[in-house]
Amino acid sequence: MKHGDFTELAENYARYRPAYAPLVRDAVAGLLPVRAQAADIGAGTGIWSAMLAEAGLRVDAVEPNEAMRNAGRHGRPELNWVEGSAETTPLEGGRYDLVSMASSFHWPDFERAVAEFHRLLKPGAYFLALWNTRDITGSPLLEGIEAYLHELVPDLKRVSSGRSEFCDTLTARLEKCSTFAEVIYLEGHHVEQQTPEHYLGLWESVNDIRVQAGPEKFARFLDFIVDRTRGLEHIDARYQTRAWLARKAG
Repeated sequence: MKHGDFTELAENYARYRPAYAPLVRDAVAGLLPVRAQAADIGAGTGIWSAMLAEAGLRVDAVEPNEAMRNAGRHGRPELNWVEGSAETTPLEGGRYDLVSMASSFHWPDFERAVAEFHRLLKPGAYFLALWNTRDITGSPLLEGIEAYLHELVPDLKRVSSGRSEFCDTLTARLEKCSTFAEVIYLEGHHVEQQTPEHYLGLWESVNDIRVQAGPEKFARFLDFIVDRTRGLEHIDARYQTRAWLARKAG
């Protein structure tokens, strides 16, 4: 398995990945016109796309991976599914009130993707990049699982996390782009009660950790989770949604 390849993970991704903070979605939707047109790029199985549709937006869900698109079509047929990447979409230019990338903006070529967003957006419209980050602070169970992961993979470097190096510099990188006139940061929190099966499925849908750990260590990590969560009715999983909203210049 390669970094960024979710072909083998699509089923678990669709079944177990959590939603984003509804308050962040509502704050962004409140800036847009009624029945706004959105392009959610790198849509995966449509988790964020569906949240936008629930808020009344018309959504084109753009995803390059066929397995992820197929899982999305099966679970969220109300969306308009389109094959394409952040650097190259078949979408009509100047048509969109919002272009978003949820837990995926770290994968494409930054400059080429921003150029494509500029082509797609109406003047004064918005680009949104957001990530769902696990917040384990104050939970001995979740802190212990995280500690074991770092024991197994001491040099672990998160690629797709909202706390990655990419996100640490994202505000400055967006502000430097002539494409955008201004950038703001939004943050929201929410809690999901997950069964042990659901919690394990979430880890099984993760790409970057699996690749860095390797098959043997990742299997040991999953066995550790099974052992630590055995007999629990549910796990309180807290999430931090981190979002960067940039308005197109002109």
